[in-house]
Amino acid sequence: MTTIPTSKFDPHYVAVLREVLEIAVGEIAAEHRTPATKAMMAETIVRHAAEGVTDAGDLVSHAVRAGAGGAP
Repeated sequence: MTTIPTSKFDPHYVAVLREVLEIAVGEIAAEHRTPATKAMMAETIVRHAAEGVTDAGDLVSHAVRAGAGGAP
């Protein structure tokens, strides 16, 4: 995976984060691919990105762990 630029939340960065989310959603079980789980995964990605995580692979991993069991 590529490294995400450090400038935060400009249009390009948001597009990259959306791509990270789509990749992560594709890696969880189909029965957990609900809007609630996707929102939870998106929140996880944004939170980690805001904390300085810039590697797309790491962001995908965090999101997959968050969404693996579905939304509560």
